[in-house]
Amino acid sequence: MTKKIFITDTILRDAHQSLLATRMRTEDMLPICEKLDKVGYWSLEVWGGATFDACIRFLKEDPWERLRQLRAALPNTKLQMLLRGQNLLGYRHYSDDVVRAFVAKAADNGIDVFRIFDAMNDVRNLRVAIEAVKAAGKHAQGTIAYTTSPVHTIEAFVAQARQMEAMGCDSVAIKDMAGLLTPYATGELVKALKAEQSLPVFIHSHDTAGLAAMCQLKAIENGADHIDTAISSFAWGTSHPGTESMVAALKGSAFDTGLDLELLQEIGLYFYAVRKKYHQFESEFTAVDTRVQVNQVPGGMISNLANQLKEQGALSRMSEVLAEIPRVRKDLGYPPLVTPTSQIVGTQAFFNVLAGERYKTITNEVKLYLQGGYGAAPGVVDEKLRRQAIGSEEVIDVRPADLLKPEMDKLRKDIGELAKSEEDVLTFAMFPDIGRKFLEEREAGTLAPEVLLPIPQAGAVASAGGEGVPTEFVIDVHGESYRVDITGVGVKNSGKRHFYLSIDGVPEEVVFEPLNEFVGGGGGSKRQHATEPGHVSTSMPGNIVDVLVKEGDVVKTGQAVLITEAMKMETEVQAPIAGKVAAIHVAKGDRVNPGEVLVEIVAI
Repeated sequence: MTKKIFITDTILRDAHQSLLATRMRTEDMLPICEKLDKVGYWSLEVWGGATFDACIRFLKEDPWERLRQLRAALPNTKLQMLLRGQNLLGYRHYSDDVVRAFVAKAADNGIDVFRIFDAMNDVRNLRVAIEAVKAAGKHAQGTIAYTTSPVHTIEAFVAQARQMEAMGCDSVAIKDMAGLLTPYATGELVKALKAEQSLPVFIHSHDTAGLAAMCQLKAIENGADHIDTAISSFAWGTSHPGTESMVAALKGSAFDTGLDLELLQEIGLYFYAVRKKYHQFESEFTAVDTRVQVNQVPGGMISNLANQLKEQGALSRMSEVLAEIPRVRKDLGYPPLVTPTSQIVGTQAFFNVLAGERYKTITNEVKLYLQGGYGAAPGVVDEKLRRQAIGSEEVIDVRPADLLKPEMDKLRKDIGELAKSEEDVLTFAMFPDIGRKFLEEREAGTLAPEVLLPIPQAGAVASAGGEGVPTEFVIDVHGESYRVDITGVGVKNSGKRHFYLSIDGVPEEVVFEPLNEFVGGGGGSKRQHATEPGHVSTSMPGNIVDVLVKEGDVVKTGQAVLITEAMKMETEVQAPIAGKVAAIHVAKGDRVNPGEVLVEIVAI
C-alpha cells in the first residue's frame, strides 16, 4: 500500500517555543519564507501557544501584524495555530462571544488550521471554538492532550475522538506535549483511532525522551496521515523530530513525503545561523531527558521552573520539585500537563517544596481548578484537599463558560481609545495588564524589545519609575544600546542586598554589599525586613494584585489580606496571627520582594 505522509513544520512556533523560550522575532522569519513556501508542507504552525504572550511581553511586536506578514509571505501554504479551546491563548476561560470574536479575527488575518485542545480533555470546552472555526470556513482540528495515568486509556481517547468528530472536526491530533508516547503505545492508539472514527490522524510528539521519531514511524505504519516535525537546527530534545530526518527516513518507501530534501537542508542552514542569535535563551533542560516518562513535565515547563527556582536561589531543589509534581497531579485527579494545567500543577509543587509543607499555600488557580472552574477533572480529586481549598463552596458541574456573561462590550469600553481595532481589543482581552502596557507604549512610541545584557563596558544611566514600575537601565556597549530592568530590591540582611533583575524576561538575582543605598523608583524598596509574628510578607518576588484589608480592620489567623501574582499564578497572602491591621505598606500594582513587611498586624 502506498500512502503519502503529510508534514506540518513547527519551526515558526513550537520549535522555538520549546527550545528558545518563544523568542524568535518576525524579522528572522520573513527572509526564509519564500523557501518555506516552496517546500510543499501540508501546513506551517506559526501562531498560538505562547507566541502571542511573548510577542507583547518581551518582543514588543504586534502578534496580529506578525500573522498578517507571514500570511503575505507564505501565500501557498496553510497557516496553523494552537488554540486552547475556551482558554484561547490566555490562562482563564473566556466568554463565548470572546471565543467567537477571536477565532473570526484569527481567520480573517490568515489562520487556515486551528488545532483546538482543552487541558482537561473536557470536550465541552471545545464546542464553541469548533463552531466558530467552522463558521469561518476553516479547518477545525480536534486534539487529544496525550498523557498517561490510571484514567487515561486508549478507550477514553477513542471516545474523545468520536465526540470531536460528532462536533464537526475535520481531523484529530494526538498532542504529546511532554514526549510521553512510546512506539508501541503509539501504534496501538493510532490503530484504534483509525478503526473507530473516520477523521485523518495527526501525530504531534516532542522528543524529550528521545522516542518521538520511533513513535512517528509506528504511527505511520498503523495508519497515521500526518506528522509534525521541526527543521533540524531547531529539532529534537524538547522540540520535535527533525524534518529532514523524517523526510529522509520515509524517502523511497510506501510513505514517501515527496518533499525536496536539498531545499529543506538550505532552510536548515538558515535557521542554524538564526539560532545563534538567541543563545541566551538556550536552557540546560531542553535536551533529551527520560525523566519525563516519570514526572511528565513538558520541556517549556521545565525551563520555566528552572528560572523560578533560580529567582529564589533554590535551583538545587529542582529534583524535589520534579518529584512533587506527580504527587500534586494525582491529588488533582491526573490532569494532563499542558497549558494552563502544567502551570497550575507546577507552581503548586513549587510552593509545596519551598514552603516545606504541602499545601500550606494554595494558589487561586488550584482553588478554581478544584471547584471545577476549568472543567471536569479526568480522575478523582483528593476531597480533603478540595475542602481545604474551597471550604463549603459548591463545585461547578456545568461547562464553566456557561456561567460567564458576554465580555466583548465591557472589554471595548475598558481599553477605550488605546484600541485602534478589534484585534487590539482581543490583545487586551488575552492579557489585560501586559496587553494594556503594550498598547500604551505603542501609542507613546516607546515600544522597545528587551535584550540580553552583555557585560557593561560603558556608563549606565538609570531611568527611575514610580512605585511598582521597574527601574530601567540603558546600557551603551560599543555603540549599541541595551536595556535591563531591575524589578525588585530586597531589604538588607547582614549587610547584603538581593537585586532581582529581568534580563529580556529571564529572571536573575544578584547579591552584593552596596557601597551606597540604592536610589531609584519602582525596584527600590523602602520596606523593612519582616521580624515580628504579625509582619505579613511573601516568599517570592511578585506584584500586588489586590489589597483585601484596610488599616483598623480586625482579622483572623489565616484570613487573606493580600493577593499577589508570581509566575502567572495568583496567591492569597494570609494573616499569620489574629489581630488589628496597624499599617499597610503596599498598594495594588506594587512590586514586592521576599521578606519585606507588606502589612503589619498587632495582636489584640
